[in-house]
This record gives sequence, C-alpha cells and structure tokens, in this order.
Amino acid sequence: MKRPTQAPLEFGGQTVAAGERRLIELPVGSLYTRTPVSLPVHIVRGCEPGPTMFVSAALHGDEINGVEIIRRLLLQPDMGQLRGTLLAVPIVNTLAFLHQSRYLPDRRDLNRSFPGSARGSLAARLARMFLTEIVGRSQYGVDLHTGALHRPNLPHIRADLQQPRMLALAQAFGVPLLLNSTPTPGTLRAYTTEQGIPVILYEAGEALRLDELAIRTGVRGVLSVMRALEMLPPVRRGAVQMPEPVVARSATWVRAPASGMLRTKVALGAQVLKGEALGVIGDPLGGDETPVLAASHGVVVGRTALPLVYEGDALFHLARFDAAETAAGVARNIATVRRMLKRGENARPRDT
Repeated sequence: MKRPTQAPLEFGGQTVAAGERRLIELPVGSLYTRTPVSLPVHIVRGCEPGPTMFVSAALHGDEINGVEIIRRLLLQPDMGQLRGTLLAVPIVNTLAFLHQSRYLPDRRDLNRSFPGSARGSLAARLARMFLTEIVGRSQYGVDLHTGALHRPNLPHIRADLQQPRMLALAQAFGVPLLLNSTPTPGTLRAYTTEQGIPVILYEAGEALRLDELAIRTGVRGVLSVMRALEMLPPVRRGAVQMPEPVVARSATWVRAPASGMLRTKVALGAQVLKGEALGVIGDPLGGDETPVLAASHGVVVGRTALPLVYEGDALFHLARFDAAETAAGVARNIATVRRMLKRGENARPRDT
C-alpha cells in the first residue's frame, strides 16, 4: 500500500486525507417543505500529488447520461491508483433534476448564469457556489451534457480548440469528432475559457434518456483524459486504439423550409454531401412534399426526433467540412467506434 504524500484537503468544513474517498453534500437551499437540498460532491484523493480535475453532470436537470457516466466512473478499479484529486459532481442542478426539468424552479437556465452571485437569484447562487467550491479548486474539467428533449446528439467534444491545452484534452478523450466551438456568454465554459482553465464539454444522447453507447463512450473518455494527465496509469499494452479524432471548425443547423411532417433520411453520425436531401417534409393533409437539403458537406451531430415541424424549426445539426472525403472519413471512424463499443472493446469490464 502506498504511503500518502499529499497534504489533506479541506472541503465543506471537513478534512479529506490523501488516499481517502468521501461524499460531501454542500447545502444549496430547501424545498417549500423545508426539506434541505444539497450539491453532492464525490472527492477521490490519491496518495500521491497530482492534478485536481472535476467532472460534472446534470448542469441541466434533464441531462441524465452524465449522471450514469460518473456513477460508473467512481466504480473503476483504476481509481485505487489515482494521483491527485478527482472532484466528481453527478448532479449539479439538484432542484431541476428532481423535477426532470432543464431549468431551475425560477425558470432560469443555470448554464447561462455564470459567474453568478452569492446574493443573486437561485441560479446565480448555485453558479457561484459551483465555481467557488469545484472549479476554483481544479486545474482541469470535463462537463457532461446531452441534447435537449427530442434532440439527440452524436457523442462528440465541444471546446475552443484554438487553445492548445483544450485541444490536447479533447484529443485525449478519444471520440472521432471534435467540434471547435466558441462558448456562449453566461455558460460554465465561457467562464473557464476566460479564466484559462481547460474544460471540455462532452455532448451525447438526449435529455431524459439513457443511451448505453453514449455512456460507455463517456466513461472511456474521462478515463482517457485522466491517463493523459497522468492521474491514472497508462492503458495496458496491446489495447485496441480508437481512431484519430478529426476537428470540425464550425457547425450549422439546417432549418425546416416548410411546415408539415418530417421523414428523416439520415442518422446521427452519417456523412452528408452538399445539396443532399436530409429528409422530406410532407403536407399531412396531402399535397406537395418539400426536401430538406444540406447546405454543406458534413456529418450529422444532432437532429430533431419529432416528425411534426414548423417552418424555421432546427432539424439537423451538421459539423461542416470543406471536403466530402473528410466527412466520409469521420463517418467511417464513428461507425468503427460504435462497433468497438458494442462489442465491449476498451469498455468492459471496467465501465459496466
């Protein structure tokens, strides 16, 4: 057994020693019934010094894939060999999670409320607490998200990839597609980018749904990032390697040219060519059909799952590429990774 060499951590009024694991609940507020609500933080401390990294989920209360990713992550045998400190927050937005809602009870979006304020709205107070207690103690972070309700996302990483340290984290995560994305003002990522803290955002799946492939990809990705930071031992020799990720420099939404019933022709992860029909919108009462055409070469990273659409609705989210050959290569890599994860390569027994 290794002898502890890093100093104890003071957190939430408690002392967490090197080599110790503890769940600490930070008080957030209370329900109308005076039932207390907390921010649960799993602290995993290695015996040896190393980086501090946070991994967070359910910043939006209906995005539950990340909750399961963190649950499985904490069960990994490799955590016994951790160097440094992992701050794992499976449910950031507890009040919204309880109501299966994206938003807090005051209808504010927590991920538009950063940096927050200790004397502001409920959203502002929670945002400030998260920054003070979690982000402020960390050198790196992985924030886990899904698409909105009825809008599934392909597993991919979003980050400001112009910054070398963020690009390195994104590449280490191991998904086939990285999307260069300027953060939206008020988001957690906007704050961490401004502060120079490398934080990547993992998007996968749909709100209020568990997606097994998205979960396996996420567990494997977080472990890969921790190995890249030397928080965990390197992967064993002979392990199957994931395909090299490809960076998409921009993305665009294809919107409905008419109202009606949408018949989708392309799946998540599919290559599309400029001018290709992604779907057809038909008049439910009969009449003409209107094709939905791709404005560029790309790969489908998100789409609506609802067939009833209004003119102007966002239907297909495309990661854009200048060359059709690049998009085709990304689509092949996505298919390869899906086959690997379905077979359990680099996923079992450690993430189930």
